[in-house]
Amino acid sequence: MYASTQVGERLALRAAEPDDLETIAELRAVVMRPDLERLGRFDAHRVRQRFRDAYIPEHTSVILSDNVFAGCVAVRPADDCRWLEHFYLHPDLQGRGVGTAILRTVLAAADATDTLVRLNVLQGSPARRLYERHGFVLESEDPVDVFMVRHPTGG
Repeated sequence: MYASTQVGERLALRAAEPDDLETIAELRAVVMRPDLERLGRFDAHRVRQRFRDAYIPEHTSVILSDNVFAGCVAVRPADDCRWLEHFYLHPDLQGRGVGTAILRTVLAAADATDTLVRLNVLQGSPARRLYERHGFVLESEDPVDVFMVRHPTGG
């Protein structure tokens, strides 16, 4: 997605590679575990395998903090929008503005092309507040997922 993009003084995005698969799958398991357990849906193998089955390096960026793996974000093109997916940040960096900085970068690219962005987040996830602060609104929901949409703010 991003060949190499400096996001802040200590943050950068780089294009994901096939070899990043297991590192990201492991982070996904760590990050999603609390919400999945709360929903009674955590399965250690399934949480990793679902990522393995969906991983497309061309649509994924690795987040680096001080040149160290810190997470990832994927933006998958669709017919009428982009899907923000697989946005995982190491727990030690959550709540420090890193997610906000990355999300601003991703959304600025969508705004520049006047593109709608969609995502889904687990019911009760604190990440929903981050998305709402950046203009995402409820589109639909079910007992497990909340589907949100953000209209472009100019381009």
